Amino acid sequence: MSGATPGVQAADARARGSLKLLGELWQFVRPYGWPLAGAMVALLIASGTVLGLGMGLRRLVDDGFAAGDAGPLNQAVLVLFGVVILLALAIYARFYLVSWIGERVVADIRRKVFDHILTLSPAYYELTRTGEVLSRLTTDTTLLQTVVGSSVSIAIRNFLLLIGGTVLLVITSPKLTLLVFLVVPLVLLPILTFGRRVRRLSRTTQDRVADLGVYAGEALDAIRTVQAFVHEDEDRRRFGQRVEHAFEAARQRIAARAMLTAVVIVLVFGAVSTILWIGGHDVLSGRISAGELSAFVFYAIVVAGAAGAFSEVIGDLQRAAGATERLLDLLAVEPDITAPAKPAALPSPPRGAVAFEAVAFHYPSRPEHSALQGLDFSVAPGERVAIVGPSGAGKTTIFQLLLRFYDPQGGTIRFDGVALPDVDPAALRARIGLVPQEPVVFSASALENIRYGRPDASDEEVRAAAVAAGALEFIERLPEGFDTYLGEKGVRLSGGQRQRIAIARAILKDPPLLLLDEATSSLDAESERVVQQALDRLMVGRSTLVIAHRLATVLKADRILVIDQGRLVESGTHAQLVAAGGLYARLATLQFDQAAALGAAANDGARVSSGS
Repeated sequence: MSGATPGVQAADARARGSLKLLGELWQFVRPYGWPLAGAMVALLIASGTVLGLGMGLRRLVDDGFAAGDAGPLNQAVLVLFGVVILLALAIYARFYLVSWIGERVVADIRRKVFDHILTLSPAYYELTRTGEVLSRLTTDTTLLQTVVGSSVSIAIRNFLLLIGGTVLLVITSPKLTLLVFLVVPLVLLPILTFGRRVRRLSRTTQDRVADLGVYAGEALDAIRTVQAFVHEDEDRRRFGQRVEHAFEAARQRIAARAMLTAVVIVLVFGAVSTILWIGGHDVLSGRISAGELSAFVFYAIVVAGAAGAFSEVIGDLQRAAGATERLLDLLAVEPDITAPAKPAALPSPPRGAVAFEAVAFHYPSRPEHSALQGLDFSVAPGERVAIVGPSGAGKTTIFQLLLRFYDPQGGTIRFDGVALPDVDPAALRARIGLVPQEPVVFSASALENIRYGRPDASDEEVRAAAVAAGALEFIERLPEGFDTYLGEKGVRLSGGQRQRIAIARAILKDPPLLLLDEATSSLDAESERVVQQALDRLMVGRSTLVIAHRLATVLKADRILVIDQGRLVESGTHAQLVAAGGLYARLATLQFDQAAALGAAANDGARVSSGS
């Protein structure tokens, strides 16, 4: 899936494979103009003082050594010491400011990327691995921090030294400088050739590292299943294969960078040696002084070092281009679900009325399979409606569409009389409470988990919600009460306790429409009783849609909707539907038969026990 617009795709294609991608980072650097200006001034001073050392070296050799007088020598040494102090201060200022900008820019990028991925609908995550997105948010942004906070300033410094050193080379000896210029194309050619390869391999390396994160994340999330199926050895083998793939991609990138650096150093310092040999003959013949040759060699080394370091930095910049490309690809994805330019206002006070009108829908990952086909039904304010049907009939899809995680391909869904596409999704979801079958508990305290339903709620309101959900008793038994950390995904709680935390969250939100995805289907009898009591209190005075798997829930509903293959096949009360003898009657008979069989088995067991 690519949510990018055609214009974005075309621009990205033109930039792909080029360091122009790094120009996209300017939007994040621009707000910090003053620190950037200070860093540039420090950079100019540092580069200027390095180049000034060559002039000092020339004076030291010609005026200090050649004259045989200690006075000029002492003076030259003092000047050099002052230049070195200035250089140290400039380097300090440059390093601090550039590093600060790098950290600040990466923090802003991370916030923007996270803000953006929260706007993407579940449809995007159907087709994109979560680990891949996390890799871009963490690994790629860390790489950019190195570049923005170090490599770019090093590249600029070496560029200034390269230009300034070249100018001083021309001033010192045009003849020897001409020889230097003949070497420049030999240096640039491997930089351009290997640089493209390094960028391509960097993108591949980052993709392989993302694969590692995805696999490891899945294994750790399902660690109980991994160990229960004694799958550790197989997972080690598969993870090891991915590690080796990542290593091989990194090895190829390192080899390309190493070759680039080695070739540049051989070419540059080989040329310096040749030029030193020619310059030595010019000194012997009197065409230049020993100080001028010393200064020329110093500038040649500065230029050579700058060229070599520049080639090294180019490798970092190419890696950053790969990371930037991946981040831009993510930021270019347009959310499928957005607020209209002029959203319609929902009625106030809210009523909780729902209407599905000839709704047709299929999931993006399964376009050939219709999840809903011409679905029509309505829910009156305050009505309690149960939805039943075989697995895969489309029951959960109804909830997904009501929350506007997706838009249907056909028909209209209305909430309080307003079509969902005309409403701001945030305003719609603020009026809907969800208690899922698998409750979500965050890695935080019980207080923070319940308050998630309404962040501005007071501690007293959170406590009242816990009381209504039947959660207060077990929360107070926790080591630190409401402030107890519940572990990752609530691992320290039982299934029933996690469910009651989710119910308390919904009670605190106090929505006019409640969506219950049968919250008791996987609980034991005692936990089911407690959770069901909490749900009964929660449903009072509000519209409720319940995905029901148990007759106990169905019998309390005002109306039952029977869904099969995405269509509404029956509607009515329990008695009406049983009398009709359709799909609902068959499902109800199955549950009654199962309940009767369990009861008979329990009675037989009791008789055997008493007879023994």
